Amino acid sequence: MILGVTPARGGSRGIRRKNLRPVCGKPLISWTIEAALRSTLLDHYLVSTEDPEIAGVARGAGAEVLPRPGELATDDTTTLSVLQHVLSHVPASTVVLLQCTSPVRDEGLIDRCIGRFRESGADSLATGFWCSLFAWGSYSARRQDLTPFFHDDGNIYVIRADLIRRGELWGQRMEPFPVSRDQTFEIDDEFDLWLNEKILERRFQCGQGGGSPWSG
Repeated sequence: MILGVTPARGGSRGIRRKNLRPVCGKPLISWTIEAALRSTLLDHYLVSTEDPEIAGVARGAGAEVLPRPGELATDDTTTLSVLQHVLSHVPASTVVLLQCTSPVRDEGLIDRCIGRFRESGADSLATGFWCSLFAWGSYSARRQDLTPFFHDDGNIYVIRADLIRRGELWGQRMEPFPVSRDQTFEIDDEFDLWLNEKILERRFQCGQGGGSPWSG
């Protein structure tokens, strides 16, 4: 079974009550829930939260909610431990991690990621982009001469469930899935929130709510 999971705790360091903040007229979490519910390849989808208000909004948007114990909703809680808790309640062979903090997704992106994961035989897959970054003073060559690396953007991860059960997230065979740049801005602070809202506004103004006006 392919299980989609959205972790959504009530606390947030950068933005208070971030998962419920309005973005283009709806709570931030709703963007991810709606994308998940449109997937044709997810067999089961749920939101993991300890917060009653988030649970109510998630259910109102059509999602199943798995209550999370408070000890798994602290600043130090890892994504791995949350997914392990979910798998202790819901059996699955594959987990698709869909984070609230990435509301911008092309229509069908979740299913394309699952399809690539299946075809590649990977242990895990992540959306992101190729970049050539380095710490100041650590490199003196021209940027175009650097070897690019793949930066995962936090949008979509597809992971073998048996890896998660034994305490791993990525495995040895990691499959990169590049996406358009406008889908890669994870929300950590108020600027990120503003930026994602502007990206969504531009997509709908261009009549491309399901696709990027900056790609291709």
